[in-house]
Amino acid sequence: MKVPLIAAGGIANEKGIAAAFALGADAVQIGTAFLATQESGALPEHRNALFSDAAKQTILTCAYTGRLGRGITTQLAKEVRGKEHDMLPFPLQIAFMSSLRKAALEQDKHDSVFFWSGQIASDFETQKN
Repeated sequence: MKVPLIAAGGIANEKGIAAAFALGADAVQIGTAFLATQESGALPEHRNALFSDAAKQTILTCAYTGRLGRGITTQLAKEVRGKEHDMLPFPLQIAFMSSLRKAALEQDKHDSVFFWSGQIASDFETQKN
C-alpha cells in the first residue's frame, strides 16, 4: 500500500506547487497564501499583518492553542517563550487564551494576538493589491 506524500510548508505559488510535484509529491497543502485572501475569513488585522514587515519574524509556540504552531512574533509570544511546559494541553489553552484575544482585539493591542503565518508571508509584502 502506497502512503501518499503531501508537500507542505513554504509553498505559496505555482512554482512551489510544480516543484513539489516534480519532487514526487502526490498533493500540495497551502496555508498562509490562502489566509491572505479576502475569502479566508481572517480578520483584516491578520491579513494586514501578513503583508507587513512583522511577517518577516515568525515564531513557533504552543502558547495560544496548546499545540505547536507558527505565527507572527508578538510581544506576548516572546514573553512566554521557554515556558511551554506551563501551557495547558489543546484545546484547553485555546479556551484560556480566548478572553485575552478578544480583549486585545477590542483594544487594538495586536501584540497580544497570535496571527498564524508561515515563513512565506514575508514574500507577500510586494504582492499586496
